[in-house]
Amino acid sequence: MKIGFDNEKYLKIQSEHIKERIAQFDGKLYLELGGKLFDDHHASRVLPGFKPDSKLRMFAQLRDSIEIIIVVNAEDIERNKVRADLGITYDEDVLRLRDEFMSRDFMVGSVVITHYNGQQAADQFHRRLERMGIKSYFHYLIDGYPHSVDLIASDEGFGKNDYVETTRELVIVTAPGPGSGKMAVCLSQLYNEHKRGIRAGYAKFETFPVWNLPLKHPVNIAYEAATADLNDVNMIDPFHLEAYGKTAINYNRDIEIFPVLNALFEGIYGENPYKSPTDMGVNMVGFCISDDNVCCKASKDEIIRRYYAATNKMADGADNEAEVHKIQMLFNQAKITTADRRITIAANERKAETNGPASAMELEDGTIITAKTTTLLGCSAALILNVIKHLAGIGHDVKLIPQSMIEPIQKTKIEYLGGNNPRLHTDEVLVALSVLSQNDDQCRRALEQLPKLRGCQVHTTIMLGEVDRKIFKKLGCGLTCDPIKKK
Repeated sequence: MKIGFDNEKYLKIQSEHIKERIAQFDGKLYLELGGKLFDDHHASRVLPGFKPDSKLRMFAQLRDSIEIIIVVNAEDIERNKVRADLGITYDEDVLRLRDEFMSRDFMVGSVVITHYNGQQAADQFHRRLERMGIKSYFHYLIDGYPHSVDLIASDEGFGKNDYVETTRELVIVTAPGPGSGKMAVCLSQLYNEHKRGIRAGYAKFETFPVWNLPLKHPVNIAYEAATADLNDVNMIDPFHLEAYGKTAINYNRDIEIFPVLNALFEGIYGENPYKSPTDMGVNMVGFCISDDNVCCKASKDEIIRRYYAATNKMADGADNEAEVHKIQMLFNQAKITTADRRITIAANERKAETNGPASAMELEDGTIITAKTTTLLGCSAALILNVIKHLAGIGHDVKLIPQSMIEPIQKTKIEYLGGNNPRLHTDEVLVALSVLSQNDDQCRRALEQLPKLRGCQVHTTIMLGEVDRKIFKKLGCGLTCDPIKKK
């Protein structure tokens, strides 16, 4: 995979910039963390070279100065809101996040339950945290938040919230998902620190949009595609332009809320240390792009990937027409179509030749391998076999898994397990190869090629089942599917 991002430079200059921001205040900075701290696969896809755990590794350089607060919305606890990517509720994810941070030797000081209004489920979670020896605090609903500035910045507003006791100079405020109340927790702490004679600071750490890239740069357009379901819109920051005469990119929600934040800062401190929402950020990603062409190509691929993900959701019954239309609009801005993804064309050409479901994978060197559905194998399982044979230098006509081994597996699937599809899935093919590899050198050599699939792009002309999707994810492949369900 071609590299377009200097990860080592990022680790260095990002941590230095955060240290500089801490020094601007009284040695206390509340840092609102947007996006994912680890497993940031979107960033690694659009900025090839960015490691999914780069932000965590960067913060590791500041570990002894860091304390983490995890925020969860009481209303999300009450309605058992679930993280779609993990399939667990937000309260369970609070505990998962805490374990993840602590396993990496980060200090997790406490949990803050926001939007609290006596919810029974929130009370139960609070008691559970107490039994586990975890400090937890309540932050309450404030009438008119965020616009009733006089009330919010008073003892009847932020002053009613529990004061979260912290001991370190950099307090990272994170949450299981959006709408948890991270910013409100930061501002509440600023108010309550100020009452105690401490001039604490606030900053925001979000990777996207990248403030010092052009508005219509593919990296920024890819961020809009990633948040099409939220209808976030990238914009030129008018406050930054007015204050400095320079163009900077932010997004609609931060720009819309800035006048309110400005009033809140003035209510707490008497002045606002920031002249624009961009000023509040500390993101240095834009300074670490080493090959703009590589990042542009990767970002365009990501926009197309997001389009297929949205259309697949619609095919599954989701009411997300607005999301699909938004991404189609972004295609025009990026000047791309699905045809710009070479494997999309290759897979559909193979489908036309064989009159059945087909698949294609683009390898690191640009080679495209295709496969079709057969009576024995699904198109995704056949594709993996074709690819690893090619990489191992094994002839295409060689049958690594004999039919005599496939047929008993099919019989078990249909007769004993009550399945309808006799064809082998990707996991079943890999298990069969693993068994054969003990005595078959070709099967062993083919299996040894699997790490080379990481970063490769895959397209299928039919929507895959969960098992096949998970296998491609574990292999590190970028998968897209035409929004056509199996009959």
